[in-house]
Amino acid sequence: MSASRPSVTLKLATSLDGRIAMASGESRWITGPQARAEVHRMRASHDAVLTGIGTVMADDPQLTARTDPAPARQPLRVVLDTAARCPLDAALLQAGAPLVITGRGRAAPEAVARLEAAGFAVAQVRVEALPGKVDPAEALAVLARDHGIASVMVEAGAGVAGAFLRAGLVDRVVWFRAPLVLGADARPVTDVLGHGTLAEVPRWVLEDVRACGPDQMESWRVR
Repeated sequence: MSASRPSVTLKLATSLDGRIAMASGESRWITGPQARAEVHRMRASHDAVLTGIGTVMADDPQLTARTDPAPARQPLRVVLDTAARCPLDAALLQAGAPLVITGRGRAAPEAVARLEAAGFAVAQVRVEALPGKVDPAEALAVLARDHGIASVMVEAGAGVAGAFLRAGLVDRVVWFRAPLVLGADARPVTDVLGHGTLAEVPRWVLEDVRACGPDQMESWRVR
């Protein structure tokens, strides 16, 4: 954890060619049971697990750490949800109050009140000028300042993954690669990062690589 934000681990689970889902959105399951068990251990080792509203709407995840034995505490589940669209019956509510971070001026007061009445905690932060979504740096600042969060695991789709990478907020990437090739029509692991030249692209250092069942697990840190 730095003075202003928690440390961030970005978890990715893709095919060999960096795709997270078929064009239809089908993604269960790209990786095998051993990789998914490792993800649960990762969740248990972080203070918070963060995703985006797109993942909540598409997959309705619990984002809990389901390990054996069970962890002493569950991580705080956090959703970046600019317009406060999170469903009131989301599976996230099954393990206590998750935190929804909405966009100041983008979420209607009645939408925020609806979430709070359903049991969600809500924080509001500024939005980026482009693409008009919750500012990830401000979201991390809220987690550190108001919730004492020192470590965050980002487990989300291409939009949120791209936002954290664009902002230079990812300290470590844990990448699970399944022995599949899905092709260019499948969904990519991240959206546009905006690099103009190779010189602008951050370099990563490989810390560890190992088999995780039929999949490969790689750990990278930013140089």
